[in-house]
Amino acid sequence: MNWQEFTALLVLATAMSFTPGPNTTLSAALAANHGLKRALPFICAVPVGWGALLGLCTLGLGALVLAAPLLGWAIKLAGVAYLLWLALKIARSRQLSPHDAARLSVTFWQGAALQFVNIKAWMLALSIVSGWIAGRADPALRFAVVLPVMAAFAFASNLSYALAGSLLRDWLAGPAGSGRRLVGFNRAMAAVLVATAFWMLFL
Repeated sequence: MNWQEFTALLVLATAMSFTPGPNTTLSAALAANHGLKRALPFICAVPVGWGALLGLCTLGLGALVLAAPLLGWAIKLAGVAYLLWLALKIARSRQLSPHDAARLSVTFWQGAALQFVNIKAWMLALSIVSGWIAGRADPALRFAVVLPVMAAFAFASNLSYALAGSLLRDWLAGPAGSGRRLVGFNRAMAAVLVATAFWMLFL
């Protein structure tokens, strides 16, 4: 991989990783509601799940999905349903307290699985495979270069959004801990997930 290709990869990674999406929205919401520590399992799950998706796409899963429209629609519908369910959980969360964590919690494995129904994650994985790996003389070496780079960007972007969310905790508590700001914030995050779900459905 020459330096032009690597630079293009970094540009794509920055644009796709740091723009808002299901992962970054959830990272911010989890950290804002329950602190950075409770968001860390999800933050770590994103690069692991997406890395597994990239590996499977490299091995041919991406081509299978593109060749089978019904399978693609099944992934879309599963992703839409999951995002709407998460949006409902976020909208109902009203306390800045670990005791409310069961209402708004995403485990490590749920976070990893989310990547397989996240259309943005699929788009990025397919773009990487078609542009940087498939049909090249050294696909294994290219995969070994691409994977840690993209995983680092995935971790950094979600950690950044989570840090921003955690810094808002005191402000979200509002005067005398009224929680009105938190409710508004959670509803806004839920609305972002709903909008993303419908974008995925009509993509």
